[in-house]
Amino acid sequence: MNVDIRSTVIVIAIMAAIAAVILVLRARNAIIIGKKLPFFYKKRQQFDLGIRLIIAAIALGSLAYASLRWGEGLAYRYFPPTLTPSLTPTITLTPTITLTPTMTLTPTITNTPSVTNTPSLPEEILDQFEAIGTPQDDYLFSSIKFSTEIDDDLQPVEPANEFENPLEVIFASYSYNMMTNGIQWTEVWVRDGQIIQYNVGTWQGQSGGYGVSKLELPAEEWLPGPYQLQFFIGSEWIMSGHFRVLGNPPTATPTITPTPSLTPSNTPTRTNTPIPSNTSQP
Repeated sequence: MNVDIRSTVIVIAIMAAIAAVILVLRARNAIIIGKKLPFFYKKRQQFDLGIRLIIAAIALGSLAYASLRWGEGLAYRYFPPTLTPSLTPTITLTPTITLTPTMTLTPTITNTPSVTNTPSLPEEILDQFEAIGTPQDDYLFSSIKFSTEIDDDLQPVEPANEFENPLEVIFASYSYNMMTNGIQWTEVWVRDGQIIQYNVGTWQGQSGGYGVSKLELPAEEWLPGPYQLQFFIGSEWIMSGHFRVLGNPPTATPTITPTPSLTPSNTPTRTNTPIPSNTSQP
């Protein structure tokens, strides 16, 4: 780091002043100690030490004043400043023509999206409500974790957001708190914007704990694409979870239906025709 002469002079003056103050304090302590000693020789030693410290403090104070007063000029006498050349550009490019637009187009129509991304329940699900209970305003739900297995504590085993076919069931695990029994509760499973399964009922769990929802489909119906689980209390949406299925589902094996075969009937046995006998002549 480069330090100029003026900064150096100021630092020296400050350090000298601080040292002078320290020496004055030490001289004061030495004189006080000397006054308390009963022996003349020891007392004289402390007084002499105090005087020497005061003289040194005066010298340092004078040095600090001299540095601020004449130090910078004295330093420049032995270390003359050098001029630092400034770089001046030789060519300045000045634009000759500035194109100013003469017309500013102000949009007169603002497109406002009419559809929001907040999920809502269709009428056929709302018609199944029992309208029981009033939910509290301070209920809490965690984010949803998806997995193909859960443990005994309803916790997901190796949760993920993408699953490979073939699949049979997907579990959705979550935690909740401050829930009230008897309130209307709906869970809706959606694939590519289409409802594939839903459950409507009243909340019968505890006020807090862990919950699990399950989507179980035949293996051939697990089509690839985005899936979504939506939760509603009453008709109010509270949260959603998303996952994706990868790969094509297995093709269902056709079942061969046996075709009834005709049972052969008994063919009647041919009987022998009697041979005509000779007729006697009259």
